[in-house]
Amino acid sequence: MSTIAIEGMTFRAYHGCMEEEQVIGNTFVVDLYLEADTEKAELSDDLNDTTDYAEAYNIVKREIEIPSKLLEHVGRRILDAVKGSFPEVASIELKVSKMNPPINGQADSVSVTLMEDYDEPSITK
Repeated sequence: MSTIAIEGMTFRAYHGCMEEEQVIGNTFVVDLYLEADTEKAELSDDLNDTTDYAEAYNIVKREIEIPSKLLEHVGRRILDAVKGSFPEVASIELKVSKMNPPINGQADSVSVTLMEDYDEPSITK
């Protein structure tokens, strides 16, 4: 098993419970870790034999552009969409961070990390 990591994906989006967050927006950073068997790709040097991280990025981008109140909801949508597109993935770890959150104090970011292990990944590649 290998881990395919896409770290520091940065987006402007409109998530939050406060009305101004949904109008003004904020910067969100997403880190995605996909555990999958890459042995076939290691030998073949063929993109079709592995999990395409460019496609994974596009899935994250598409899902983060849909406004939500909670980071947990955004994260679940991303996690489900990634798993739906990559049945060969054995586990996913996803961190969604909101930069400069509107709290009564100083914090660089707030985040939620979702992790999901799948009992038997489908080997389709």
